[in-house]
Amino acid sequence: MSRRRRFLIILIKPSHYDDDGYVIQWARSPIPSNSLASVYGLMDDSRTRNALGQNVDIEIEVIDETNTVIRFNKLISRLKAADRAMIGLVGVQTNQFGRAVDIARNFLDTGIEVIMGGFHASGSIAMLPEVPKEIVEAQKMGISIYAGEAEGRMDEILQAAWAGELKPLYNLMKDLPDLASATLPFLPAEAIRKMAGAYTSFDAGRGCPFQCSFCTIINVQGRKSRHRTPDDVEAIIRLNAKQDIRRFFITDDDFARNKNWEPILDRLIWLREEEGLKFKVTLQVDTLCYRLPGFIEKAARGGCARVFIGLENIDPDALASAKKRQNKIWEYRKMLQAWKDAGVITYAGYILGFPDDTPEKIARNIEIIQREMPLDLIEFFFLTPLPGSEDHKVLHSKGVWMDPDLNKYDLNHRVTHHPIMSDETWDKVYFDSWRQYYTPEHVETVLRRDAARGARTSALYSSMVHFLGSILIENVHPLECGIFRRKIRTQRRTGMKLENPMLFYPRRVLESLLAGVRWGHLFLKFRPAMKRVKEDENARTYTDLALSSLSDEDQNDIDLIQVFQNAIPNTHGAPEIAAKPDSAASVPPG
Repeated sequence: MSRRRRFLIILIKPSHYDDDGYVIQWARSPIPSNSLASVYGLMDDSRTRNALGQNVDIEIEVIDETNTVIRFNKLISRLKAADRAMIGLVGVQTNQFGRAVDIARNFLDTGIEVIMGGFHASGSIAMLPEVPKEIVEAQKMGISIYAGEAEGRMDEILQAAWAGELKPLYNLMKDLPDLASATLPFLPAEAIRKMAGAYTSFDAGRGCPFQCSFCTIINVQGRKSRHRTPDDVEAIIRLNAKQDIRRFFITDDDFARNKNWEPILDRLIWLREEEGLKFKVTLQVDTLCYRLPGFIEKAARGGCARVFIGLENIDPDALASAKKRQNKIWEYRKMLQAWKDAGVITYAGYILGFPDDTPEKIARNIEIIQREMPLDLIEFFFLTPLPGSEDHKVLHSKGVWMDPDLNKYDLNHRVTHHPIMSDETWDKVYFDSWRQYYTPEHVETVLRRDAARGARTSALYSSMVHFLGSILIENVHPLECGIFRRKIRTQRRTGMKLENPMLFYPRRVLESLLAGVRWGHLFLKFRPAMKRVKEDENARTYTDLALSSLSDEDQNDIDLIQVFQNAIPNTHGAPEIAAKPDSAASVPPG
């Protein structure tokens, strides 16, 4: 009988470096990686079907570097002990590309095969006339580059890796697979429990019909809706319930444009209300979703506790410049009120740095949001030309300066020059915007709005403090900020000198203590607001302009509409359509 052979695969989701060159890493990290779940599920399916034959045992391990330290020497020893081994660098975004290459270098030097996929490679290859030099250099090092989605193709990759014949490039960008019969994304519980709150993720669909110029999704996943079936979604929920995982981030960039949204939500409702399964989901949607009959009500019944909304801006000029014409500012209040009435915490992304932005305009717009819109959490981003977006393609074709340091393309760093604001002004207005929105006074207002709808305020309070502290204390975006920061002295960015242990470790202890004190101070600073809301016997009767229902005539008098009376007349401007709300009553196709 022939000896069974071992093929060991380590899947790694890289992090990226902070400004001092250390890996951004936590004891518990914030956002689960759907790419990691998708690739693991596909490889597990290949393993189950013996894709390499009956005598080959495929072993798969997953590492999310945002919560796990990569012990290179130990991993290399284990990989070399197998008959064949491979490193898969999964879901590599632009800001993670440099770190991914540094990780790969450790394994390539010992003869272990490495393949890399993700949005940076896929978006760059999809949008640029030639493969960018950083990808070419990675190929020269021996890294195999995968551009596209892997459903229906994993057997081919594993067979090539087993034979030691991985190609320098797999370009599948023009062949997007159907998801209706695709293998389900999945991660083992031990990987999920390293996430804050034990979140896992899955995509119920891919693709978005809109044309936002700053977006990479439409050029990587396409503009046609591809979706999983309700049976698939139920299977994912049940599969995770068996390992006691009950919190899900559904990663569709715009779940409301998933053509299967209603039967999927109906199935989630049935699982919760009829089958008695307890779980919560977080969705990402557009501002038009509230027009879809029953969407918000069904989302809430289906377990949606939090929702990310692509607000982006309240200036119609800015929205038009980014081709985000689907956003109707005069409908923002009704949309947010609908989510508030359903008891769902709302997040909104807000982009700073559109061509006509000034510090004064940005500050004024934030004041309007605070006063007139019942939005809970807002997260600010620099307008960033991400590789894979139309914005990046246009600037690249014109030879316009973009920062060559890919590590900065995390939406939390400025990587271009602004036509009006100086670099220093743009940097300053970014941090000022966080401080302006998350004041103790406005935190209390948001909590009162939440309490007026009978919702639990504790989770919202913690989230608001976390968002501000991430920026002011940890100097990372809230979507990158986990629980208790780790820094590994010996894993510093290539080209940066390793620090003396006698200096590094005492300073690191002091940094950790100081961060803990600052976090404690921040929670205490906002605590009185929380206490006043909880102790208010009349909390349910609270109201303000943001919660109030207004007639069309009265709504046209609020600042959200008034300050844009002259914005792009006869096209995207609010005045004409706000006066005739029925003219915008249909949802764009797609």
